[in-house]
Amino acid sequence: MPSLGADMDAGTLVEWMVKPGDEVKRGQVVAVVETQKGAIEVEIWEAGTVDRVVVEPGAKVPVGEVLALLRTAGEPAADQPAAPPTAASRTAAPPTAAPALPLAAPIAKAPPSIAAAGRQRVSPAARKLAEELGVDLSTVQPGEPGGVISREDVERAAQAAKRAPAAAPEAAAADWQSQMRKAIAAAMSRSKREIPHYYLATDIDVTRLMTWLADENLKRSVAARLLPAVPLMKAVALALREVPELNGVWAGGAFQPSPAVHLGMAIAMRGGGLVAPAIHDAEKKNLDELMVNLRDLITRVRGGRLRSSEMADPTITLTNLGEQGVEQVLGVIYPPQVAIVGLGRIVDRPWVENGAVVARRVMTATLAADHRVSDGHRGGLYLAALGRLLQEPDKLV
Repeated sequence: MPSLGADMDAGTLVEWMVKPGDEVKRGQVVAVVETQKGAIEVEIWEAGTVDRVVVEPGAKVPVGEVLALLRTAGEPAADQPAAPPTAASRTAAPPTAAPALPLAAPIAKAPPSIAAAGRQRVSPAARKLAEELGVDLSTVQPGEPGGVISREDVERAAQAAKRAPAAAPEAAAADWQSQMRKAIAAAMSRSKREIPHYYLATDIDVTRLMTWLADENLKRSVAARLLPAVPLMKAVALALREVPELNGVWAGGAFQPSPAVHLGMAIAMRGGGLVAPAIHDAEKKNLDELMVNLRDLITRVRGGRLRSSEMADPTITLTNLGEQGVEQVLGVIYPPQVAIVGLGRIVDRPWVENGAVVARRVMTATLAADHRVSDGHRGGLYLAALGRLLQEPDKLV
């Protein structure tokens, strides 16, 4: 069971997307897990053959426990157990004769009762239709006892729900919101309890950036235009080259730097809550690639289709509340990361330039960082590097 957040101790296995004997590739979704933050599509990290399923759907499994065994090329099949454990009576995982499936990350959505539906067999088309119609799969019965739930079964349940008094959706949503807030509270409480934060802030003149962006967008079709957030993302990632100790995680009592910038983007979920999935290798991508990635990420956050790799491995988080009118963001570091960058609203302010007071477009950038890994001097160098990069927007392309 992968760790899908600093506050996660266990998850409920909802559904297997593979079975013993199936060939799998790195990055393939193999299971769905439910946590307090919602359902999670779990990816596999190594190619091979699924040798054995250890845990059945419906079981609540502690983080780190084996879910299944993977056989890589040339390895013999593992001895088959008498029977896999069930949700009601599950014993400790057997000794691994083959490496466990490396799994990980939350899908950002709030289904009414996915865990219950995971005990049933549901066709992919029926599951998709249920999401579109808002049907709770735990309330759907297959046409034949023990059969697979079909589209027709979902449609029949949707029609029945229209005829029944609608009382539960609000209660279900409120319960999910409560669980989400508890999960966020646990993570943020741990952060403030365990991480010695320090905070820095600086005002950055982004007049050149905004002028360049306006000129650049005039050359593009409407669909290909860049949001202001995109060059800001690139600059946040590139500035880490000068202060690499802000990019990585604190694990095992020590800082583990990351050679790549997996930029966690704080995104509000539909219906409430917040997730910060990663855009991988953000420092290597051009602005067009980042724009595509950001648009895709937002769409899938709102649609509840995030993957484990996006949730499991951000190395630093960016939170941008400028669109909400906030001028300064003082973030809380999300463990096990060691820094979070906050960007505020771009506003017109008086600015002294060459001895004269002029009107400039100004943005406040903040940094919250872990004092066990860096200090205010290094944090100040990072914000200075960020400011310099934003003065030369044509180099961010």
